Amino acid sequence: MDVPPPASKIAALSLGALPVSCALNLASALSHPLGVALMSALILGLLLVAIYSLSHGEISYDPLYAVFAVFAFTSVVDLLIALQEDGYVMGFMDFYTKEGEPYLRTAHGVFICYWDGTIHYLLYLAMAGAIHRRKRYRNLGLYWLGSFTMSILVFLPGNILGKYSSEIRPAFFLAVPYMLVPCWAGMRVFNQSRAPTCCTPNMVQEEQKKGLLQRPADLALIIYLILAGFFTLFRGLVVLDCPTDACFVYIYQYEPYLRDPVAYPKVQMLVFMFYVLPFYGLATYALVFPGCSWLPDWALVFAGAIGQAQFSHMGASMHLRTPFTYRVPEDAWACFFVCNLLYALGPHLLAYRCLRRPAFFLCSPTPSPPAHHKKQH
Repeated sequence: MDVPPPASKIAALSLGALPVSCALNLASALSHPLGVALMSALILGLLLVAIYSLSHGEISYDPLYAVFAVFAFTSVVDLLIALQEDGYVMGFMDFYTKEGEPYLRTAHGVFICYWDGTIHYLLYLAMAGAIHRRKRYRNLGLYWLGSFTMSILVFLPGNILGKYSSEIRPAFFLAVPYMLVPCWAGMRVFNQSRAPTCCTPNMVQEEQKKGLLQRPADLALIIYLILAGFFTLFRGLVVLDCPTDACFVYIYQYEPYLRDPVAYPKVQMLVFMFYVLPFYGLATYALVFPGCSWLPDWALVFAGAIGQAQFSHMGASMHLRTPFTYRVPEDAWACFFVCNLLYALGPHLLAYRCLRRPAFFLCSPTPSPPAHHKKQH
């Protein structure tokens, strides 16, 4: 499938991160943290000006086009950071990881950069292409919103609370717009009209009359959500230093990464417990009782959030930058991967089910009043 012209334009602009980062890496003026922050802000400002001059029509139609263009540029930067920290490239972002955001050199930082440089980058190109063609991108936007928000919810508090709290530099405050963008973008994405469904009122009524035993896929999802909810609660208790034997065995023999002083895994488990666990309960309710029209949208949001979180968590648990004592033991690899892959896969199956057969979640059609016929005399 051909990439739409605006996506190609944004891709070309984003690839400008390669020569820019290489040139800045050679600049001796960027050996000071404040210089790194000011230069980063200047580059982003010039990039916004260039995008506005090249794509005024698209930005007038939907201002999020400019956001996706800038974030596509930063996604390429993040991919360079990840590749450099793993030794695949050299001479690009040394100055930034040393003087700007040194916590990006952690295992968690490397994997959120990989996710941003691949999944988010493709989403930005796809959504920008949809804006140019005046088409909907609501589903893509909801998935991105969940993924982006989860990344911020874990990464920023982890930087402040973990062992890298003393390494916070002025460049950290460039993340402030990143905290505001999801609020504004989320409102715009949610306010977009939904794609029309092919479900007739009769189909909706017929689907909503079915009991749970007549919907085996929904029954399986409910069982999954209950088990995933218990797993979420259990890992939340583990990072809260629950004194039970089960928690002690798990944190030392299966996921010692939860003890890592970088704080990212602890924050991640707490976010799961306080945000994902209630969603699992509400989703279970929506799969039992018909007419919960909010579930398809929020299933996409949480699928993106949990996908990003599990990718970063699983990768960091095994990465060489994680101290050996906190990595997953070799004899626990199978259990660790099965549990965490299922935990990441389930929300995506739920979102697919909601989008594939939405009739059960649509509001019940209002029956039309009976026609009144005049009496014939």
